[in-house]
Amino acid sequence: MKHIHLDLETYSSINLAKSGIYRYCESPDFEILLFGYSIDGGPVEVIDLASGEKVPEDILSTIKDDSIIKFAHNSSFERICLSRYLGYPTDEYLKPTSWRCTMIWAAYMGLPLSLEGAGAVLGLDKQKLKEGKELIRYFCMPCNATVSNGGRTHNLPTHAPEKWSAFKAYNVRDVEVEMAIHEKLSKFPVPENVWDEYHLDQEINDRGVALDMELVHQAINMDGRSRAELIHMMREITDLQNPNSVAQMKEWLSDQGLETDTLGKKAVEELLKTAPEPLGKVLSLRQSLAKSSIKKYTAMDSAVCSDGRARGMAQYYGANRTGRWAGRLIQIQNLPQNHLEDLEQARSLVRNGNFEAIEMLYDSIPEVLSELIRTAFIPKPGYKFVVADFSAIEARVIAWLAGEKWRLDVFTSGGDIYCASASQMFRVPVEKNGTNAHLRQKGKIAELGLGYGGSVGALKAMGALEMGLTEDELQPLVTVWRASNPNIVRLWWDVDRAVKRSVKDRTTTETHGIRFSCQSGMLFISLPSGRRLSYVKPRIGINKFGSECVTYEGVGGTKKWERIESYGPKFVENIVQAISRDILCFAMKNLRHYAIVMHVHDEIVIEADKDVSVKDICDVMGQSPPWANSLLLRADGFECNFYQKD
Repeated sequence: MKHIHLDLETYSSINLAKSGIYRYCESPDFEILLFGYSIDGGPVEVIDLASGEKVPEDILSTIKDDSIIKFAHNSSFERICLSRYLGYPTDEYLKPTSWRCTMIWAAYMGLPLSLEGAGAVLGLDKQKLKEGKELIRYFCMPCNATVSNGGRTHNLPTHAPEKWSAFKAYNVRDVEVEMAIHEKLSKFPVPENVWDEYHLDQEINDRGVALDMELVHQAINMDGRSRAELIHMMREITDLQNPNSVAQMKEWLSDQGLETDTLGKKAVEELLKTAPEPLGKVLSLRQSLAKSSIKKYTAMDSAVCSDGRARGMAQYYGANRTGRWAGRLIQIQNLPQNHLEDLEQARSLVRNGNFEAIEMLYDSIPEVLSELIRTAFIPKPGYKFVVADFSAIEARVIAWLAGEKWRLDVFTSGGDIYCASASQMFRVPVEKNGTNAHLRQKGKIAELGLGYGGSVGALKAMGALEMGLTEDELQPLVTVWRASNPNIVRLWWDVDRAVKRSVKDRTTTETHGIRFSCQSGMLFISLPSGRRLSYVKPRIGINKFGSECVTYEGVGGTKKWERIESYGPKFVENIVQAISRDILCFAMKNLRHYAIVMHVHDEIVIEADKDVSVKDICDVMGQSPPWANSLLLRADGFECNFYQKD
């Protein structure tokens, strides 16, 4: 036997979507219902465990044999479920090294992550059965007790034999679709180093990170009390039954002479600048009420495992155009920052449930709770966190790719890129908190908004107007930034020409060490690391300005599979972010002997012994990969007893 394809159907009273697979499998009522498998591409067999059948010993031995490759779609699900089925301790799992995932393979090829979506785009002869969702609801989730069903809360095969037969057919089809995806993509194998990254990702997800559940529960309670008070205050002023209702609030504001189409965050911020009292007070209360702090805490409460750790928070290849991670469950990719100077005091007060003190000492309880979200992540007793991240990684990578020498000189000398950018643009010295310091903000806005072809709209999106720049300053800022970075501008359009030529002529082109090729209806961009970015069904189209552009199929802004327009600067953004991601992976592999518990964007969080040196961690992160040995990297770090921004 060389490999086995697997698909499981399971039952648990825990909500999988909210709690994740690790917590889901810990439920006392968790069970595997159906075990579908195929050995070496042979016929699919289904073991009906729910009806009393047993998994043969040779199949169980296969699952535990690290020399035999196990394939599944979203294979972490099957691996964690089988770990529980095999009786592993609650904090131990089957090693991921012999597991491969057709979902990751699909993502590597730029396809949808879902089995149904990948099968549809690939045009497979056999597609996932659409009636599966209803069957899963019926057999895999608790049902409501009713008189007609005899008060049961769990549907068994005997309750609907025809549905159960259909469910077994559904299980067979899922294995067949997985196998068809495998066969279809076999001429585009995933490199072994990418599988190694996936296995490292699984190790980190398996390890998880500890949560301070006392803080979490107190924050949830405090938020509930704060929300009740805010709603009461709004009712007192407005006399509305539900002042949190958008429709009721818009109507009330209109009756007071204040018209608005939306009550979104930015719109309310604008209204607050001129709104008279008591309208300003009501809008401020609404902003406080709209804080989403509680959602993160409730997500923590849902996801935490029996040992107090949250697992499965990072989705490998979640952003399949670059291969970066996406957040799951607690969504650690978008945690609010913390700016409280007395962070530890505020944390202690919330943890002790001291609502009155928080109310007296701080302007906004929701704001305090929001800033404390990070601090709910803690190291296990006797350990500390070492938090380290790359310094200006994307700015370094694009300068390295483009050969923008003045920028490279800034990084070599350890300078501030925002000051240096402003100095280059305005031809005067700029020092942080010193000479011409007021220009640093313009340098920062330009750096954040203009590196990937952005113009006035990009500056506005980055908050240029809110940060004090005027409308009249924006276009000149774009012009002077581009004039100061001619090699980056050249990189944009060299990439644009190379991509267009590759797609038009179905040939291989190269520029700035990046190779572009078209093969079997795919555009591939080969990175310095050897990893490839994949774009489905590329062709030349016409953009809204009447110019030629490259289009391809992918998940667009609507979150649906659609045809997407792109051009040089956008491809450069993908390339730079992908290279930055590869550098992070290189660092994570070098730090594998430490206990990495989280990584967020360009930051790594390690649960470390007390004697581990921050400098040692940063020195490892600062090592350039062999494929980018001329790229100067730097990492900065600190240690802490709970997660925070330094």
